[in-house]
Amino acid sequence: MAHCNTVLSQLLKWAPRHEFETLATRHHSGRSFRVASRWAQFVGLFMAQPTGRDRLRDIIDNLGAQAHRLYHLGGVELSRSSLARINRDKPYTLYEALFGKLLRRCQGVAPGHKFRFKNPLYSLDASTIKLCLSAFPWADFRTTKGAVKLHVGLNHSGCLPEFVAITDGKTSDLAIGRALRFPKGSLVVIDRGYNDYGGYKQLNDKGIFFVTRIKKNAAYRVVGRAAVLKSKGLTCDQRIVFTGAKASGQCPIPLCRIGYRDAKTGKHYVFLTNNLKLAAKTVADLYRARWQVELFFKWIKQNLKIKSFIGTSNNAVMTQIWIALCVYLLLAFIKFQSRLGKSMQQMLRLLHLDLFDKRDLMALLRGHPPPRPGFNHNQSSLL
Repeated sequence: MAHCNTVLSQLLKWAPRHEFETLATRHHSGRSFRVASRWAQFVGLFMAQPTGRDRLRDIIDNLGAQAHRLYHLGGVELSRSSLARINRDKPYTLYEALFGKLLRRCQGVAPGHKFRFKNPLYSLDASTIKLCLSAFPWADFRTTKGAVKLHVGLNHSGCLPEFVAITDGKTSDLAIGRALRFPKGSLVVIDRGYNDYGGYKQLNDKGIFFVTRIKKNAAYRVVGRAAVLKSKGLTCDQRIVFTGAKASGQCPIPLCRIGYRDAKTGKHYVFLTNNLKLAAKTVADLYRARWQVELFFKWIKQNLKIKSFIGTSNNAVMTQIWIALCVYLLLAFIKFQSRLGKSMQQMLRLLHLDLFDKRDLMALLRGHPPPRPGFNHNQSSLL
């Protein structure tokens, strides 16, 4: 029977240790380590994500129980106090940089989006991660509540979180949206929380297309109309310019106003875009595709450990979130490269049960049964 390292060891080979150590040296601060290391921290917190370990002592005990199987990882056993100190004091920017490396690796093998146009397609949104204000006093959000906010620009090619920012709960979605630098020619789908007339003009000047929902009280003048297929739920296809005192000054460009009624719910939507060449039905389908970013937030909250934290400092929380995002990218990379038919949730469930087993990772994910120990004919002949 062929020898295999643990499934965990095979997973981490996609984050090569020599690259990790280069980043760790670059993002090191404070005193040098005696025994503990950033790699040992990474192994422990990485292991905690698929196995569902959400307590510091639980992580340490689990690593101690599997110490005899961690040899090939090059890690060392950590005490509870050592891991807590590293989480608190050593910069989380190491894992933000690691996320960037893994993202570039995923982009090279990610499938394209489902629409016919070749422009990069993004959905922009934010999700609040609630925290207890008494335990996380730095995460000020409301009078009696704490929170951090995860802002994501999701690339629909592979559903990759290409733009990520983690802020306190009070930071405006619009402020982060303005700071993101999407590539020229890309198409960004946003909801009404990012409505900003000046922002529309800035995106248009940079050669970036957007699709959003128009404000209900927006004042505009219709300067052109196109025929629509009412059988597809479309109600109007208009060319408009804003006439409001503020809007006309900040956004003097012509825009396309699309009306669409959902056949299932009967709800009427009105969309706005600066791409005057897109078909009206495509605009409606693009906004519907924005739901992918909501599904991304739902997936990571349900399947990864970003709602309960093993440390209460800002650095510990950031470290745990960035490592969770690294786990997501590793799973995505394996799925893209191996072209597995399983969902990422199915992959995570298999890893939860078999992370420390010594068997082939790809065989595990493809659902092959574990190999049986072969009969040793040499020993038989000796007998």
